Amino acid sequence: MKDGYKLVKNFLNEPQICELEKCLNRVHENWCKENSSFYHKKAINSAYLTDPKNMSSNERMQIFNLITSPKINEQLLEIFQKDSVRFLNTQLFFDPVNKAQKNYWHRDLQYTQLPLEVQKEEVEMKVNNVVHFRIPLKDEPGIELIPGTNHRWDSQEELEVRTQLNKRESFHDLPGSKVIKLERGDLLMFSANMIHRGIYGNNRLALDILFCENDPEILKYLKKSCLPTKDELLELENKSLFI
Repeated sequence: MKDGYKLVKNFLNEPQICELEKCLNRVHENWCKENSSFYHKKAINSAYLTDPKNMSSNERMQIFNLITSPKINEQLLEIFQKDSVRFLNTQLFFDPVNKAQKNYWHRDLQYTQLPLEVQKEEVEMKVNNVVHFRIPLKDEPGIELIPGTNHRWDSQEELEVRTQLNKRESFHDLPGSKVIKLERGDLLMFSANMIHRGIYGNNRLALDILFCENDPEILKYLKKSCLPTKDELLELENKSLFI
């Protein structure tokens, strides 16, 4: 992923996406009820879907089977060296309740609280070390990203917008961006390090599976309760993703 992203059309067929949708719609509905205040205030995503408090054992296995499937593994091998990749997290992305809420440019790295100079080094030295695998359950406007920013630091304008300096706002448009529209069942892979923002609309609901290098500094953000149990591991392919 030289430019930081890759789109695979029709990655899941209709029966596969229907089964996934049944599971995730239930999880999403429950999450919205349990987190009603946050959901109505500003939320755009939920996380740690495979935690047992969020999913039944059968639902967890459905997601784990997708994560470890040969189709996913084929794509992982194009990005990561064999046996160097690990599962990190799952998320569901949805539209904010407040229709006036703006989307925002960001790199995932900025939420680690690392100093800017360290973030810059991470971007330039560790290309594609965390990657989103996004599967939309509905046709949606998609993702807007700035190609190549997975391996280069911000221009002055990008930095001012992303970090809201000099009266710039994180929702201001940036030059050189590209909109990737997504259709139900597609797979979009993109580097968490690159400058990107989701585009709200059409009541989107998209599953993100995050993968990363086998790096303790990244894996410290992994929630262990989201991993398969020993018994569940016995039934899965590509077990190294969780070990």
